[in-house]
Amino acid sequence: MRPDAVFDKMLQHERTALAWERTAIATIVAGALLARHAAAIHPAVAVLGISQLLTGAGLLIWSGRHYDDLHAPLRRGESPVHPTAARIVGAGTILFSAAATIVALVTTLR
Repeated sequence: MRPDAVFDKMLQHERTALAWERTAIATIVAGALLARHAAAIHPAVAVLGISQLLTGAGLLIWSGRHYDDLHAPLRRGESPVHPTAARIVGAGTILFSAAATIVALVTTLR
């Protein structure tokens, strides 16, 4: 159940949930662009973009479903950040960004 009163005047849980949603949407857009441009190089390379798009979609679903779970840790005075999820998203972002950079270089040098 959602609380009736705001217990955190700074709305940390709102900012955290919105940050995850922004990250997911940016990942989806970048994946779609990568898939589109990678297909010009080789259709198999487009799988990277499609996997990034699906990862972003999964992250968006996860962030929406677990929004309410952020309230319980805040009531206990704990951090709502999921360190493992943050590490996975960070590593995935680095890998997909590297792949997108390589695709952009190959496309430009063609």
